[in-house]
Amino acid sequence: MASFSPSTTTTTTTTHNLSTITRNPLLTKSSQLSTFRSTQSRRIPSNISCNATNNDESNKFDRRNLLIGLGGLYGAATTLTSGNATLAAPTAPDATQCVPSKIDDGSPLQCCPPKPSQFVDFKLPKVNPKQLRLRPAAHLVDDKYLAKYSKALALMKALPDSDPRSFKQQADVHCAYCNGGYHQVGLPNLEFQVHGSWLFFPFHRAYLYFYERILGKLIDDPTFSIPYWNWDHPDGMYMPSMFNNQNSPFFDAIRDQNHLPPTLMNLSYDGPDTVSNLTNEQQIAQNLTIMYKQMVSNAKKPTLFLGASYRAGDPVNPGPGTLETQPHGTVHNWTGNPPPNTPFWEDMGNFYSAARDPIFYAHHGNVDRTWSIWKDISRKHKDFKDKDFLNSYFYFYDENAQPVKIFVKDVLDTKKLGYDYQPMDLPWLKSRPTPKRNRRPKKLVKKVFSTVKNAVAAEADTNNPVVPTLVFPRKLDHIIRTNLARPRKSRTQEEKDDEEEVLVIDVESRSDVYSKFDVYVNDEDESPTLENRTQTEYAGSFVNVPHRHSGKDGHLKMTTIKFGLSELIDDLDANDDEGLDIIFVPRTGTDSVTIKDVRIEFQD
Repeated sequence: MASFSPSTTTTTTTTHNLSTITRNPLLTKSSQLSTFRSTQSRRIPSNISCNATNNDESNKFDRRNLLIGLGGLYGAATTLTSGNATLAAPTAPDATQCVPSKIDDGSPLQCCPPKPSQFVDFKLPKVNPKQLRLRPAAHLVDDKYLAKYSKALALMKALPDSDPRSFKQQADVHCAYCNGGYHQVGLPNLEFQVHGSWLFFPFHRAYLYFYERILGKLIDDPTFSIPYWNWDHPDGMYMPSMFNNQNSPFFDAIRDQNHLPPTLMNLSYDGPDTVSNLTNEQQIAQNLTIMYKQMVSNAKKPTLFLGASYRAGDPVNPGPGTLETQPHGTVHNWTGNPPPNTPFWEDMGNFYSAARDPIFYAHHGNVDRTWSIWKDISRKHKDFKDKDFLNSYFYFYDENAQPVKIFVKDVLDTKKLGYDYQPMDLPWLKSRPTPKRNRRPKKLVKKVFSTVKNAVAAEADTNNPVVPTLVFPRKLDHIIRTNLARPRKSRTQEEKDDEEEVLVIDVESRSDVYSKFDVYVNDEDESPTLENRTQTEYAGSFVNVPHRHSGKDGHLKMTTIKFGLSELIDDLDANDDEGLDIIFVPRTGTDSVTIKDVRIEFQD
């Protein structure tokens, strides 16, 4: 039985003494420290609390229906799943109420599919494990394959725009789902968004599945498979030549002309105004290090790789996973044509127009491939078992123009969907970054932190070794350095395996601007350069691909990014340090970026 009680509507910043908190013998100390830290620094009040346990089969009500029945009580969506509330439900779009999407100047854009009379539930196909469709690496395809794909795509582009299987309609799917076309079921004031959360991978897998099936149906070839852009391998770190043939249906003129073949790509692209002096050899090394960071050291827990939970009643963009940030986001904008050449970084560089470029589907083919690779790297890498994740769903049109409802739980295994990927070497697995040699001595670090751990001060002079502990929020219009206390130090390997030490950063930015900043840990360079990304001190980057939200403040975006620290701390020999120096380095579009908060937590 659910029960509801009112609670305060004001934000509390009260700080309690940790010694007064009762120890729970069933939880690790690090887990309780993390919980204590997060509840003290980010407590958000609840207007509603629900005592029913999430995913409890004994509950006699459907949480989604309950949400719908609450009506105006959830106008402030954050109150439904924060604080002490446990009310939750799977997230889904209201497919009957699609509205025009918004492009970056606020203009409406019709991206809605034909309104269906009804949907059928998706059923997994009958699959012969020995006859899986094999998606090839785009740089390795032969003429026979190119002829087949060219014919299929040409037929798709020849369909009437009103046909939900047409290329225009397929491109509009991404526009509708990613630029405010749908609201959440029963929540007309809350947008539905498939980026920036645990829905990112399953949505795009389902999207590509139906796109591929439609192409195969058009040429009457059920074995047909789309290619993947193998940008994580040195041989694939170029725009595939098959997409640069002006006489083929794969061509899109609206791409960055400076990045056409044979230009080597940059998986940590900083925008057109940044000049890189890296040689090709250095750029490849950096790309491989980026892949290692995003697939290994920053991705040791499902929440870090797959993204934050996103349930009915939640606001959009709770937090992207590592791979979604980069190289997914950076490849989008490296390929798209930046302003002033185009108004809003079309085609690939903006969510509303990205799928108009046929290379989009090859790009996301590799994104989808990394999900499978991540699960193969370690037995500890598992998909979420949370029912709100598994029972979230989307709508698509299949190869027979039949409207289909497909659940996240339907798309967790590519082999059950009937396809796999052409195997390729993974050289980035051997590209673990190395630390600088001139690391500050431990004794000095401890002394410095002891001096400043309770200080609230302005940024230190660059010649002063003392890094102050700053108060946030702060605008990121210059390099920011702060010292951050560690809730726990000197952890055993067993404790590190149990819980990852995580750097958590709350960010406010304009959603319609390509913005990017780097984060470094214990880096003593006054201004870390692009070369520093191959070194251990580089923790990762924040990346925003331009898009538009619904509502009057559609340009504003709040999200949380996370970077794994355990391996980085090991490599820097900083396990005994009381605190860490955190450096935020703006790269592009950060005039409107605000660091709202930064902290260290533990993730199991």
